[in-house]
Amino acid sequence: LKPTARPINDLPGAIVCPADGTISELGAIEEDRILQAKGRDYTVGQLLSDPELADSFTGGSFATVYLSPRDYHRVHMPTAGKLLRTIYVPGKLFSVNRNTADSVPDLFARNERLVCLFETANGLMGLVLVGAMIVAGIETVWSGQICPGPNKARKLTDFSQHSPPIELAKGAEMGRFKLGSTAIVLFEPNAVILDSALQADSPVRMGEHLAQSTQVLLKQRPS
Repeated sequence: LKPTARPINDLPGAIVCPADGTISELGAIEEDRILQAKGRDYTVGQLLSDPELADSFTGGSFATVYLSPRDYHRVHMPTAGKLLRTIYVPGKLFSVNRNTADSVPDLFARNERLVCLFETANGLMGLVLVGAMIVAGIETVWSGQICPGPNKARKLTDFSQHSPPIELAKGAEMGRFKLGSTAIVLFEPNAVILDSALQADSPVRMGEHLAQSTQVLLKQRPS
């Protein structure tokens, strides 16, 4: 893409869409459950392959963006962050389109995926890249190709002490798919307020407004 093709919303406290595509679902993480499609949900612990880590996001917010094969295939940072760790989780390669999401239980928690955890001004943020049928691989800008994994074993990589730190600006590319797939963003409780104009099946483009930092909103309120 040309540098001007996807303007990044630069309003104070704006969190932006990580990719071009369609909102599959978004909303509150009620208890520890994420909505996959009408009548179907799965747990954060299943998605992250780490029930203890999932506690950080219980009661928080999520947004799931489906990238079709015709969409721009790169994933960008919703907000600036420092990479803390990644978790490669082996799994299936089901299609991730709307029909499959409606019919396959725990779809995103069963497919091969890469969990990326970032420290941000709004607390811990998770950005999960989910593999899919025909997707030849998932790459990150810091490690190259991650999926498919060479030995299909779960792998945790700690980047918290990486020198120099891996820090990415809002809107910076963080990863890419070889074909369309799904990116899921997770926020801690009370960290952000999702854009009320967005709902399931809303078309989105990378850099558009996704949510607002509650921290910034509180500062902007008249005393």
